[in-house]
Amino acid sequence: MKAFTYVQRAQRVVFGAGRYTTLAQEAAALGMRRALLVSTPSQAARVEQAVALLGASHVAGVFDGAVMHVPVEVVASARAQLDAAAADGLIALGGGSTVGLAKALALQTGLPILAVPSTYAGSEMTPVYGITRDGVKTTGQSARVLPRTVIYDAELTYGLPAALSVTSAFNAMAHAAEALYAADANPVTSLMAEEGIRALASAIPALARGAATDAAAVQARSDALYGAWLSGATLGAVGMALHHKLCHTLGGSFNLPHAEAHTVILPHALAYNASEAPEAMARIARAIGADDAPLGLYRLAREHGAPTSLRQLGLSESDLDRVCELALRNQYPNPRALQAEALRGLLRRAHAGEPPR
Repeated sequence: MKAFTYVQRAQRVVFGAGRYTTLAQEAAALGMRRALLVSTPSQAARVEQAVALLGASHVAGVFDGAVMHVPVEVVASARAQLDAAAADGLIALGGGSTVGLAKALALQTGLPILAVPSTYAGSEMTPVYGITRDGVKTTGQSARVLPRTVIYDAELTYGLPAALSVTSAFNAMAHAAEALYAADANPVTSLMAEEGIRALASAIPALARGAATDAAAVQARSDALYGAWLSGATLGAVGMALHHKLCHTLGGSFNLPHAEAHTVILPHALAYNASEAPEAMARIARAIGADDAPLGLYRLAREHGAPTSLRQLGLSESDLDRVCELALRNQYPNPRALQAEALRGLLRRAHAGEPPR
C-alpha cells in the first residue's frame, strides 16, 4: 500500500427521520444563544418551524436571501444583518446555496455553523467554500467554515421536487467520483467514495418518482442523504479536479444552475480522465452497476429525466471558447493534462447532449 496522509475532521452528525426536532439541543450544545437563521425564501415553512423549536428569544434574526454561487454582494448584506443582530452562531437551513452563504459568514467571523440540509449537495461535510466576485467564482479551504454539527433528516427532503432530487444526487456523486482519482486520494476516502456513489445511484430511481412518502421513498431519501454525507466528506478530505473546475466556471461566470451543471458535466469529465484513472472508473462502474462509468452515468441521468446538455441549461454555443479559456486558468490537479482542443471537444459534446467519449 502506498504511503498517504488522511485528515480526520471533527464533526457531529445527527442522522435519522424526525431528528430535526433536536435542533434546539444541538444549537445549545454549540453554545448558540442567539442564532442567525440562513435560508432562501422557499424555506419559509422550515424557518418558522426552526423558530418554534429554538424559541424566539434564541433567534437573532433570519436572512433568507441565499442564492447560488454565493455572490459577494449577498455575503455583505448578510454580514450587515449578522453584526446588527449580534448573533453568536449560524444555522443553515436548506441546500448548497444556504450552506455556502453560512460558510462565507463563518470565514469572516469564526462563528459556528449548524447545518440542516434539505438537498443532497454534501457541502455541509466539507471545509471548502466558494465566493463569486465580478463573475468569477473563487474557492478555498478553511477549518473555520466546516459546520460543527449536521442534522440529516429525510423528512426535510419531502418537498424537494423530483427533478432537483435527481440532479442534487448527481452533484453529490461528482464529489465522490473525483475523490477516487484525486492527486491526494487514499484508501479511506476511496472506500467512502465508492459507497457514497452506490447509495446515491441506488436511490435515484425512487427519487425520480417524486413526492411519495411511503416507507420505500423515505428509505431512498435516507440512502441519498447517507450517500451525500460520504461524498461530501471525501470532497473535504482530498482535492478537486477538472469536473469541479468546469462546474465552478459554468456557475460563477455563466450563472448556470449548480446541480444541473454537475449532472451534465460529470460523465464527460470522467470520460476525459478515463485513460489515466482506470481503477477509479472501475470502482464507479461497480458502484452504479454498469460496464462503463461515464456512459453508465450519462444513461442514468437521461433515463430519470435529468438534463444531459448544457444547451438545456441556457448556455450559448458561442460561450464555449470562453468556458474553455477560463477552465485552463488556475488549473486544479487532474489525472490527464488539460489540452485546449480536447477540452473544447468535451464541452461541445456536453453542450449538444451527446454521449461521453
